[in-house]
Amino acid sequence: MVIRSIALETVCGVTSKLPENTLPEIAFAGKSNVGKSSLLNALINRKNLARTSSQPGKTQTINFYNLNNEMYLVDLPGYGYANVSVSVKEKWGKMIEKYLRTSKQLKAVFLLIDIRHEPSANDVQMYEWVISTGYDPIIICTKLDKINRSQIQKQLKIIREKLGAKKETVMIPFSAETKQGRDEIYKLMDAILTGEDPSKEEE
Repeated sequence: MVIRSIALETVCGVTSKLPENTLPEIAFAGKSNVGKSSLLNALINRKNLARTSSQPGKTQTINFYNLNNEMYLVDLPGYGYANVSVSVKEKWGKMIEKYLRTSKQLKAVFLLIDIRHEPSANDVQMYEWVISTGYDPIIICTKLDKINRSQIQKQLKIIREKLGAKKETVMIPFSAETKQGRDEIYKLMDAILTGEDPSKEEE
């Protein structure tokens, strides 16, 4: 995957009509403080195209980034932010569900989980939600640089068991700081462009 061009093309709020794109889409979902914007910026080699913030809950829209005029990276609103009203959370939930269920070009869902912690109830709910819409989420375990190397396999096992993920579910440890894991994600993106199923481990 070589990044030649990237642009924020469409921003959808709660009442917006979703775009009828013709290019493949990859969606990124995760808790508000999981490092989703940092991941996107690391993938596209930009510092601030996807806005990062010390205040969780910054992303309140579905943002469609056109990558190389070949695919869309779709940034979904972060979930689990405590300082948001129940009604707003419900609206975000409905917006995400509508996208997952109606997009004709969605090829894969990347679910971001903080590798340092056991998945929260919201994480488990989101995982099951994605499964229910017919996708097997690819798990990106963020903030890899925050733990010791000796802890990695233990934390991956905890995450897999807590989510109830299948043995074959792809899990990629990732660090936005060191870029470790980025090449693995690029390979999955390339696989999507060639029509392969990215949610299966390579033999």
